[in-house]
Amino acid sequence: MPILPNMSGTIVAVMGLGKSGRSAGRALAEAGAVVWAWDDNDDTRAAARAEGLRLVDLATADLARARMVMWSPGIAHTYPKPHPVAIRARAAGVPLLCDVELLVLACPEARFVAITGTNGKSTTTALTAHLIESAGRRVAAGGNLGIPALDLPTLGDGGVYVLELSSYQLELLERSAFDAGVLLNITPDHLGRHGGMDGYIAAKASLFDRLRPQATAVVGTDDDPSRAIFERLRKSMGRRAVPISAERDATDGVSAPAGILVDGAGGEPRIEIDLRAIPTLPGRHNWQNACAAYATGRALGLSPAAMRAGLATYPGLAHRQELVAEIDGVRYVNDSKATNADAAARALVCYDDIYWIIGGQAKEGGIASLVPLFPRVRRAFLIGEASDAFAATLDGKLGYERCGTLDVAVARASAAARAEQRPHPVVLLSPACASWDQFKSFEQRGDRFRDLVKALAPAEAAR
Repeated sequence: MPILPNMSGTIVAVMGLGKSGRSAGRALAEAGAVVWAWDDNDDTRAAARAEGLRLVDLATADLARARMVMWSPGIAHTYPKPHPVAIRARAAGVPLLCDVELLVLACPEARFVAITGTNGKSTTTALTAHLIESAGRRVAAGGNLGIPALDLPTLGDGGVYVLELSSYQLELLERSAFDAGVLLNITPDHLGRHGGMDGYIAAKASLFDRLRPQATAVVGTDDDPSRAIFERLRKSMGRRAVPISAERDATDGVSAPAGILVDGAGGEPRIEIDLRAIPTLPGRHNWQNACAAYATGRALGLSPAAMRAGLATYPGLAHRQELVAEIDGVRYVNDSKATNADAAARALVCYDDIYWIIGGQAKEGGIASLVPLFPRVRRAFLIGEASDAFAATLDGKLGYERCGTLDVAVARASAAARAEQRPHPVVLLSPACASWDQFKSFEQRGDRFRDLVKALAPAEAAR
């Protein structure tokens, strides 16, 4: 855990005591800060108290005495309605920050890469860290992906932190400074938390206000909002703004429109690697992720040869088109992280003869945008709250079954895939929905899918 400086005797409020909130509370306490910890949930407060954190009700505390409020990104502080503690803090002139701010403060000698985007940021974060590690450099990855920022190891001079940042976290940064900032893409998501699409775009673009003077911006140019951000950055940053694309050649950037990664930055284009041969990076969306990781590696001084070797050995990431098993010729793919239609589309284009498990707690826009991909699907198996809405979209276009729960859906999809004996059958969990109606997280949903698949034929499914 990094050691936070200049905190002795300082009052810091921590609002929200989930994984990152408790991590921040522990780090602050170890640095000598006076921690006022609070959460609206009784059980969560009890767990924090058991860890030794001091509970102070922030609804009544004198927040003007606090230096800052470490704010859980999951708690609304502006839209759709600001939490009362956020209102009180701002009235007292106290900033709301997240744990990433403290990590950067604690490790000024390290280098920092920040990665955001509507889709693909977890894979890009993991892949970028893998390339850095494969090149023999010290690296730690976390943030919105897995490990809270303040639970990462201290790396010191020469180390690189690769941080996945959500739009919620980006809004809670003040003085953080990154050596590379990566924006993959922007499609509608979390609009209620940002007051609409313009607010969401502004939150993503704010990453580039946090770059150090000689930093590099890596920006996807395959969607209109991201492309507009890139054009603004190119005018202000010149060659330090690097475009990436999986759909077209990127002049002075990195692209892979046909699955062949081409490095065109700073001169004559050079073919670097055939991404189609990497089984853990299937599909055009992963080609964009690979371009982003490669461009970031170049900005950090990694050689093309080292990154070519690193890409070839990337092990993949759970719940992102994870091949769980192949049983009797049927592949079972866990894409539980696909929590919106755009993410599901990225999986659907990768396979034919799909037996599609879909549903949960619907996001904005439903699945109407996926209609052009329905010919790839043999049948859909509906689960969760979205079943009625999704059935209305599927009616007359694609056969479906209402399954209710994931266990029923896996059993029926498996039976249909085996019975029909299509050339390349895939049972695909790509829900296009959040998981919270039936599961605690997309990870729990994906883990349950994996267990159900392995129970179909334990011997064949063992990996």
